[in-house]
Amino acid sequence: METTQRQTYLDWLRILSILGVLFFHSAMPYAMDMDWHIKNRETSDLMMESNLFLHLFRMPLLFFISGTVSYYMMQRRSTLSFIGLRFRRLFIPLLVGIFIIVPPQIYMERLAHGYKGSFWDWYPSVFNFVPYPKGGSFSWHHLWFIAYLFIYDLLFAPLFSWMISPKSDGFKEKLAALAKGKWVYMLMLPGIVWFALLANKLPETNDLVHDGCYFVYWLLFLLAGFICILQPKLMDSLERNRRFALTIGFLSLMMWECLRWNGVEPGHPQWPFHNLLFNYAFSALRPIIAWGWVLALVGYGKHYLNRPHRVLNYLNQAVYPFYILHQTVIVLIVYYIVNVPNESILSKYIYTVGITFFVSVLTYHLLIRPFALTRFLFGMKPKEKPKAAKVQPEEIKPVVIHSSLNLEQLT
Repeated sequence: METTQRQTYLDWLRILSILGVLFFHSAMPYAMDMDWHIKNRETSDLMMESNLFLHLFRMPLLFFISGTVSYYMMQRRSTLSFIGLRFRRLFIPLLVGIFIIVPPQIYMERLAHGYKGSFWDWYPSVFNFVPYPKGGSFSWHHLWFIAYLFIYDLLFAPLFSWMISPKSDGFKEKLAALAKGKWVYMLMLPGIVWFALLANKLPETNDLVHDGCYFVYWLLFLLAGFICILQPKLMDSLERNRRFALTIGFLSLMMWECLRWNGVEPGHPQWPFHNLLFNYAFSALRPIIAWGWVLALVGYGKHYLNRPHRVLNYLNQAVYPFYILHQTVIVLIVYYIVNVPNESILSKYIYTVGITFFVSVLTYHLLIRPFALTRFLFGMKPKEKPKAAKVQPEEIKPVVIHSSLNLEQLT
């Protein structure tokens, strides 16, 4: 049986994931040893640790949920129709981001490093198409996620089309075997092996061209999301075994942190294992943590969040424009906040989160949501026209005006 009705827990998880991205990026200016566009003079080691933890599973969870979104978008659509939809919902906002949303981030970074010209003096350099950060101003910054998702959907549209068609019924029946016991966690293995073998050789860049390890790593989460929603028994298994997934995520995280905090990791003088297999085993801890937490969150979400709410539709529409906007707002705010004297890192961080949320939400509500053009540019669905209520003939009753009523009462 295929799942064609939208599952509300996936929408809630998507919203919570974007909220996590807000907390993550707001902490970047204040986190130690994390390179970012604008940095505070003082930085926090503990804030870095919090961001490291979030970074392990925030993007994997988003890609997993994006796989389920692709599944629903494929319903009753041909391959070409699906590609056209993804072009409108992903590629158009990406272009808007590259030429309108991201440039203020780069400009503020240039100001922080001593540039003296105006924005309009600097802006034409974007059209030199010299990649950032090597002296250029052309970049997609945080919108790399949209670029990767668009490419994934382009490449796999034919496969997705086949998977939702009756031609793949045999394949879907075979997938059901993974729902027995804890076999669903076999979906973790390709990503763990791939990451362990290549992550140290090919570090994360988000630039597509030099991101060989992570390009495939993120893709495996998207495919897992598509497969799990394609065969509902797999989602049922994740819900049933959610405690097991959380245990995997928790224990692997504790092991990884204990080793790191005691300097026991490859390349460190205290690393006692001089065998390549141990290096790979240590690298494997990160994807194990990621998969454990992602599958646990999906399982717990399905169990506790699969319920509608009147605010859900509004939030679900707002979350995509919010994601596109939020980092630019952070950079604009942080440029001024980092220069405020006699304020703690915590107070600056709280202010960054609060003001970013306030500005991004109101920008969406007042300037994007109401207008057809801005909805299109930010990848939203066209605004629904209100349907006129149909009155049945038998519901029409004559209006009787009593002589005792005066004109003021009638109006």
